[in-house]
Amino acid sequence: MRFGSFVLAALIAPLAAAPRQPVATPLITDKMERVDPLSARPVRLAGGVIGWPSLVYAQPVGFRRLTLDLYLPPASRARPAAGYPLVVYLHGGAWLAGDARANRPFVDFPGVLASLAARGYAVASLEYRLSGEARFPAQIQDVKAAIRWIRSHARAYGVDPARAMTWGVSAGGYLAALAAVSCGAAGLEPPTRGGGAGLPSSEAVGLPPSDCVQGAVAWYGLFDFATLAEQARKDSDLSRDDRSAPEWRLLGCDTAICTGEQLAAASPVSYVDRRTPPILLIVGDKDRLIPHQQTLDMTARLEAAGVAHRLVVIPGADHSLLGKTLEQSRRQNLEALDETFRFIDATLKPSR
Repeated sequence: MRFGSFVLAALIAPLAAAPRQPVATPLITDKMERVDPLSARPVRLAGGVIGWPSLVYAQPVGFRRLTLDLYLPPASRARPAAGYPLVVYLHGGAWLAGDARANRPFVDFPGVLASLAARGYAVASLEYRLSGEARFPAQIQDVKAAIRWIRSHARAYGVDPARAMTWGVSAGGYLAALAAVSCGAAGLEPPTRGGGAGLPSSEAVGLPPSDCVQGAVAWYGLFDFATLAEQARKDSDLSRDDRSAPEWRLLGCDTAICTGEQLAAASPVSYVDRRTPPILLIVGDKDRLIPHQQTLDMTARLEAAGVAHRLVVIPGADHSLLGKTLEQSRRQNLEALDETFRFIDATLKPSR
């Protein structure tokens, strides 16, 4: 299934000369407040998709409340007996910036997420702690806490707790991959009640729901901190020899200070084994921000472990899959979306 004109209209030119169009969606308003899940109210989006904005999924001690936007299929679509499969979207921004409702070069990214929900998915787009707020592993702990929270509320929102996958771009692609490969990794567990990003009190008493997922999609992500600096010297406009680089802000150290164990513990390649779920990797071969060799190396690791995977390398695409012209950027991003939606369909197999 190719994408309609409303998705095409969601792409904006990466050129400075192109005027930015306003985002027309009830999920983005001046009056929207961060609200408690018990008082949240749904909004209706294009195609009848239901949006639950700013649901609070965790309250880390000493930090802001963490929220997610939840998109659900229209009421006209029959809900499967087990519930809708879940896709968790993770934004980019070098762990320094970004939010759950934006993805360059899209103008109306909530519209893109709603179009995925319209296919029969529950789609959650997360806010997570940035590196200026907390160092690693806080970010992946937040992702895992969100997955657990959604599963603990699966019945209320009609979500299938047994079918979930992550999808992210750039820094979010890193988190999406790390969530997929680190099922059961003790060092990345979210704190329980009384700790950081624990589950709310509405969680049933007993063991928390699983944070394991059944697949992942990573667009132009980072996968191995140990090889990043050397690769960047050859292929990136951003030096990782500078201690202020985004990756070292995330970890709180750089390659001259971090131990091998620290770098490995933060790297998705370290966790890949035969139990890793299917992963789709998408990258441009002209990426000047994160060396695209990172994606190729992750692919090789998946191949060696016998993990089902798909690699899509888009010729001429830079970071954010941008090209030299608006039309090239549009075409490259739509290709990535088409590959992503097809992979999600094949992996989660929603009821039609």
